[in-house]
Amino acid sequence: MDGVINKGRAVIPGAVEFVDRLRKGRFPFLFLTNNSYYTPTELRERMAKLGIEVTEGHFYTSAMATASFLEYQKPKCSAYVIGGKGLIAELVKVGVQLTDTAPDYVIIGETDEYDYRRIVEATFLIQEGAKFIATNPDITGPTKRGPVPACGALVSPIEKVTGVSPYFLGKPNPAMMYWARKKLRVHSANCFMIGDRMDTDILGGLEAGMTCCLVLSGVTSIKMLPRFPYQPDYVFESVADIDPKTILSRRERVVR
Repeated sequence: MDGVINKGRAVIPGAVEFVDRLRKGRFPFLFLTNNSYYTPTELRERMAKLGIEVTEGHFYTSAMATASFLEYQKPKCSAYVIGGKGLIAELVKVGVQLTDTAPDYVIIGETDEYDYRRIVEATFLIQEGAKFIATNPDITGPTKRGPVPACGALVSPIEKVTGVSPYFLGKPNPAMMYWARKKLRVHSANCFMIGDRMDTDILGGLEAGMTCCLVLSGVTSIKMLPRFPYQPDYVFESVADIDPKTILSRRERVVR
């Protein structure tokens, strides 16, 4: 969302109108976010402040992807969790038992309760056999005062001590795209991904077989594009320039 729909608390010009085009064209859509801290209700409220009225069902977070993964891999498993309310709520929803006693998994997500004691406990549990997963690989997250440590940074001390790398469920993992498409009930040939980051949004979309639109309203600039071995299908200044009907009709012709 940040860099595509908004920049901090300011909506990107044309974003409100773009969402209106999706609605009027009856295109189902989701807002994907790697931030696992917020609940869908909180995300809906944040979007409403930008002038975009959507429902909780219009969001898919890395916390949801993590919960979907566990429900598929090991239903009713147990986990030691260092994460925010958004992650905990999604895990509880699918029946994950939260515990610090011989858990199946250690799970890390964005949190404001990250202390040395919990890091030590997570380290012990992984060394004792718990599998290590995390909601997303983002090193930093944006704030008004500047970048702050995100999930990718929070896992670092645990990874260095244990020698175990976590399995990340958020973008660019195509599994997140798969479950998001499943929620929309659409095939990869009939949907497209819009993002401002080549290393998460565009990479994840391409690996999931979707058409990818890079917008230059966020992290990636046009000068950065040649650095990447993979490229988006389209490049736009912002979502204000995107006509979903045109992109999907072109995609349909290519697939045929």
